[in-house]
Amino acid sequence: MYQGRTAAEAGLIFGHENMGIVEEVGSGVTLLQKGDRVVMPFNVADGRCRNCEEGRTAFCTGVNPGFAGGAYGYVAMGPYKGGQAQYLRVPFADFNALKLPPGTEHEADFALLADIFPTGWHGLTLAGFSPGDSVAVFGAGPVGLMAAYSGILRGASKVFVVDRVPERLDAAKKIGCIPIDFTKADPVEQIIKANDGMVDRAVDAVGYQAVDSSGSKEKPNIVLEQLIRVTRPTGGLGIPGLYVPSDPGAPDKQSAEGHILIPFGKLFEKVRANINKRCVVFH
Repeated sequence: MYQGRTAAEAGLIFGHENMGIVEEVGSGVTLLQKGDRVVMPFNVADGRCRNCEEGRTAFCTGVNPGFAGGAYGYVAMGPYKGGQAQYLRVPFADFNALKLPPGTEHEADFALLADIFPTGWHGLTLAGFSPGDSVAVFGAGPVGLMAAYSGILRGASKVFVVDRVPERLDAAKKIGCIPIDFTKADPVEQIIKANDGMVDRAVDAVGYQAVDSSGSKEKPNIVLEQLIRVTRPTGGLGIPGLYVPSDPGAPDKQSAEGHILIPFGKLFEKVRANINKRCVVFH
């Protein structure tokens, strides 16, 4: 792959975004060696905190003091440089790196394990998806398209994809989804009309930098509000979209402090309708 540089004690160096060949290992690495082919997600975890031991590695409390979770190149998620680079230092490498079979076969398939496809798949899982469910995915970027495609692969009855970029909506249509342009009309009303009712599951693949119907003004709460409106009582919401505790570039003081206004009364109604099952899961 690529020639290495230096490695930290518990880390390693490799190339090719989040998949590559180990070039160097730190003295604390025991399960990997130079030449191994590895892949890992963008999340960084230590594998030893309580959340990690319970399998909730996205909320590791050991890698980013004061914040539950660490990741490469994400705001507020630690000092870890972006993963889409020629070289990558991997902390806690024995835990974070998945060792692959030697050779060069199936690289395109293994690359899907790195970040975007698992994030989209997990967003649907967070929503409590079951085969036959109808799904609305907000955001047709890479993660949103992979969430939508996961719905197709897993047997959704219908998958609606909301965005405003024609090329993204065309891509959604090509994989068997129903495109919804939110600049044409209220996307919730469009979906309810096309589905003859609210959907079973909804996924937010946008996050705090969502925009209003004009496509030009940032409105951090709009996708969350639309998810709540479009999902039926006892349905489920999956939110892999990023929300941060503070945002200096937010459009208002409230959002800048991480306080996002949502119709909690409507959310409570839908959660209360199925008291034994949570309606919304943040990732």
